[in-house]
Amino acid sequence: MKMKSLLFVISLVACSQASGIVPLVLWHGMGDSCCNPLSLGRLMDVIRTEVPGIYVRSLQIGSDFEQDTLNGFFKNVNDQITEVCANLTADANLQNGFNVMGFSQGGQFLRAVVQRCPSVKVRNLLSVGGQHQGVFGFPRCPGDNSTICDEVRKLLNIGAYEAFVQSFLVQAEYWQDPLNEAEYRQKSVFLADINQENSVNQDYKTRLSQLKNLVLVMFEFDTMVQPKESEWFGFYVEGQDKDVYTLYDSKIWQQDLLGLQALNSTGSLHFLSAPFDHLQFTEEWFIQNLVPYINVTF
Repeated sequence: MKMKSLLFVISLVACSQASGIVPLVLWHGMGDSCCNPLSLGRLMDVIRTEVPGIYVRSLQIGSDFEQDTLNGFFKNVNDQITEVCANLTADANLQNGFNVMGFSQGGQFLRAVVQRCPSVKVRNLLSVGGQHQGVFGFPRCPGDNSTICDEVRKLLNIGAYEAFVQSFLVQAEYWQDPLNEAEYRQKSVFLADINQENSVNQDYKTRLSQLKNLVLVMFEFDTMVQPKESEWFGFYVEGQDKDVYTLYDSKIWQQDLLGLQALNSTGSLHFLSAPFDHLQFTEEWFIQNLVPYINVTF
């Protein structure tokens, strides 16, 4: 039985290498799972149809789909990044490099993988509605997760930056309060780190700047992400929650904390505007706008 499993893995690796297509790793968003037939499961079918021979891995955090969904709310993001780094490093299909595509919070999580995981080689990073400057608001709940979202709201109301909340509540770990930026910078266990708020890790900048392409998708009519401009590295001007600055006005750009200037100078930084609500893109739009970044060879 073990020999059959080994031969199966070897055949997958051989097939992937023979096709020359760069493999793809997906990370789902809040309230979803790796292989939901109505979301990422369906999308994987579309990708395999459009890119014959591609190896696609959709990340599952936990032993089953239910745990994967719950971990999208209640498992420390830093622990998830460490787990994903180890799993991707061990995947024989990914040894020569791969592309990544993150949906909603999966976008900033995969950016963290690029920045923190030196043992993998990511070529293109596609962030589909990822909140790279975090969120300040929790207006709508995805799917059939209203009970879970009510608990998340209660915890955020207790205090997003309380140590016990930061230790396990995913959404608190990328919560940025523009009315209390000092506390955010001091107590955020995830977002403040990957955005170099307090100290500069040169490796983070170097690894991100080595991407072949960074593709940032913002949904024009987003009713979930506040502010939606976070999907393009924008956020609320400090001290209020109405006016929004752009990436180019941010400390991340002006102090070149993440290497985005280098990506921009080589034409590798892409801003795509999608005329939909959060993650409500059509199959046609996906094929036309995103498949070209994953239908690539070594």
